[in-house]
Amino acid sequence: MSSCVPARADSARTEHIHPPHSPPPGGPRRFRVAGADVSASIAVFLIALPLSLGIALATGAPLQAGLVAAAVGGIVVGRLGGCPLQVSGPAAGLTVVTADLIQQYGWRTTCAITVLAGIAQLGLGCLRVARSALAVSPAIVHGMLAGIGVTIAVAQLHIVLGGTPQSSVPDNLLALPAQLADLRPADVAASVLTLTLLLLWPRIPGRAGRLLGKLPAALVAVAGATAVAVLAGLRLPKVDLPSWSSHALAALPDGPVLGLLAAVLTTTLVCSVQSLLGAVAVDKLVAARPSLTGRVKRSNLDRELLGQGAGNIVSGSLGGLPIAGVAVRSTANVSAGAVSRNSTMLHGLLVLIATLLLVPALELIPLASLAALVMAVGLKMVSLNHIRTVTRHREVLVYAVTTGGVVFFGVLEGVALGIAVAVGVALHRLTRTRIRHVETAGVHHVHVRGQLTFLAVPRLSRVLHQVPQGSDTVVELDGSFMDHAAYETLQDWQKTHTAQGGRVDVTGRRPGTRISEPADTDGCRCRPWTPWRNHQCEPPQPTPQPGTDRRDGTGTDADTAPAPGGSRGQGGNGPQSRGSARSGEGARSTADGHGTDGTVAPDGHTGPTGPVVAGTSGGLSGRELARGISAFQRNTAPLVRGELARLAREGQQPSQLFLTCADSRVVTSMITSSGPGDLFVVRNVGNLVPLPGEESGDDSVAAAIEYAVDVLKVRSITVCGHSGCGAMQALLSTDTGGAQTPLKRWLRHGLPSLDRLPGAPGGPPEDAGGRPLLAGRPPADAAERLCLANVVQQLEHLRAHDAVARALRTGDLELHGMYFHVGEAQAYLLSPDAGDAGDGVFELVLETDLTA
Repeated sequence: MSSCVPARADSARTEHIHPPHSPPPGGPRRFRVAGADVSASIAVFLIALPLSLGIALATGAPLQAGLVAAAVGGIVVGRLGGCPLQVSGPAAGLTVVTADLIQQYGWRTTCAITVLAGIAQLGLGCLRVARSALAVSPAIVHGMLAGIGVTIAVAQLHIVLGGTPQSSVPDNLLALPAQLADLRPADVAASVLTLTLLLLWPRIPGRAGRLLGKLPAALVAVAGATAVAVLAGLRLPKVDLPSWSSHALAALPDGPVLGLLAAVLTTTLVCSVQSLLGAVAVDKLVAARPSLTGRVKRSNLDRELLGQGAGNIVSGSLGGLPIAGVAVRSTANVSAGAVSRNSTMLHGLLVLIATLLLVPALELIPLASLAALVMAVGLKMVSLNHIRTVTRHREVLVYAVTTGGVVFFGVLEGVALGIAVAVGVALHRLTRTRIRHVETAGVHHVHVRGQLTFLAVPRLSRVLHQVPQGSDTVVELDGSFMDHAAYETLQDWQKTHTAQGGRVDVTGRRPGTRISEPADTDGCRCRPWTPWRNHQCEPPQPTPQPGTDRRDGTGTDADTAPAPGGSRGQGGNGPQSRGSARSGEGARSTADGHGTDGTVAPDGHTGPTGPVVAGTSGGLSGRELARGISAFQRNTAPLVRGELARLAREGQQPSQLFLTCADSRVVTSMITSSGPGDLFVVRNVGNLVPLPGEESGDDSVAAAIEYAVDVLKVRSITVCGHSGCGAMQALLSTDTGGAQTPLKRWLRHGLPSLDRLPGAPGGPPEDAGGRPLLAGRPPADAAERLCLANVVQQLEHLRAHDAVARALRTGDLELHGMYFHVGEAQAYLLSPDAGDAGDGVFELVLETDLTA
């Protein structure tokens, strides 16, 4: 039996059965329009009406053509398009194209070209090539719109001054001096009033501004200028809407075939690109409104292209202007609260009603007012934000050439020039590779910036052969592409250099650029940990021997040389380190045990990402935070994604609770060699554990302890102190009296540790025994003595918690004390036989303990 045949005869009826627990299907659904769509459609209509007339005026088409295009764009494209909230109609970006077509072929042939462009859009939509239009460089698109905006503004300036525009920008510029000498005061007055209202209306302050701001500035500007012109009795050219009975419709195209094909291609290109980019922009506006999440679907670009094609066919057939998505109206539609395509359709219906019923009122509008409105729109198309963006991306040349080409040669020619320059710039960047060789502290660094192709192989080979035989070398690849020729050249040189006794580390910005296995840890020990911003590379220092008495002020910021890839682990009684050995990806755990605070350096080693370490020593701005997160996403996320996905499915199962200080220099994952899901970490100022039920106690620490022991079933709890702890120094120097700040109230939980300190008020005498020792030697100073005593004291506080006490009685839990010396990058563990009096010894954890 075929798999397409239903197994049961009545299985076809199952699709008509409503799901359980849902109401039975009712009758036919009634058409309902949300109130938000009604109000949004009115707001868009008030913007579209004057702009449609102004754009028709700028193109030289009959003024009704703008109204026809606005109505068709709202009703037809609004119903069939793939972007529900995008509003289509006559667009300023099509003004120059349409004006050129009217001048060359006449109005009726231009309508036929609009119909043919619509058919072409239908074909492109059926071929599902809408996404490919987004491959056009934004610099070309913005440059095209800027060129169109300049052309519009220069042409409309003549109407603003009371004259008639010429056919091109150079001609308009040459005619401008004569036009300035022959001003018409009435036209200039109407234009100035329109521009003033357009500029100042959105800036009315206070409550009145919020109320009046609901009226579109374009409508207020045109209506205000019209009212003043009527009341003042100004004699100036006004809107003239001929009878609909004489309205010109499309006719068969008449002209050279190649010219007509170029015209159809240009119209299709501009309409399609502007509409598709507008749909993408509307999606971003919708995503910024949480109330629309799930209610408005993302744009279907192929359907949008089909809807635009259908709209252009209808508009051209009825004698309307070409149609495209309009950014101003779409933005107003979303901002006004539209929730469906009904708002777009209602706006088109309102335009149709106004076209039929408001002709007497529309004929009162001065042409100079409409020209001023369109001129302002054209100037806004030259966006300073776009210029800054293309400058930041080093595409200002493409932008400038496209803009100049559109202004002086035409839209199609300008876009072609922009594409040619963009291709040239891309090829230049692909072939431009900078390679340099520097020597730092006996290590030779070869920096390669740019893409490594066969064209760069001669330079790469020449620089690589400048590296002395047998030397330590780091090749840093700062690019995203390496072809086979460059790869073989680099690999062959690496093999030869390694065979001659040298060492090579190849690093890259992207995962997967490592050529060989990472070398051993001889030489510059800190290189595996260089990704953080405040790192300073220094020659490796000899590790202090156990029992050495350090009197140089332990824990200061000057003593922060990193360990050779982190602490080498703990002894048999310390926290069990599973970490990256389990994940197999060199990951490091975060401060809460749920993610990573380590990044895989390009050479395969691991190191902290920017946000974790840099944010604590040198200050962290939002830009630095974003850069650090970007580094994590680029370098670390691909390596830990599989492990984190497993943890997300199975949940966290940490083996230990690690309670330590919030000090920025204590990176838990680094000093414990742990990975995602290994440690359940609690950090606070001074690694304090408030006693349960104590006045001004802290339930967050107690809750974490209870959750870790009773829910997560951790097998060990470690309290980790560190050298140079600011909280311990504050305990030694802060007066307990005076104003009780949050910090003072919190440090009260450390007073029992202070009482344990020999010589402290209320504590044992100075010569009393029972003070913790650090690897057989006494503490360097009072601060270090208090740091050690605090670890012992907090372990006693832990035993007072019910959850910990129960687990200790059943043998399901172990407690460990740990001390991390920041300046030595050395971990010490509290001897398991330390008594309650605190007379234990913090033993040195040696590298040899890793094999135990």
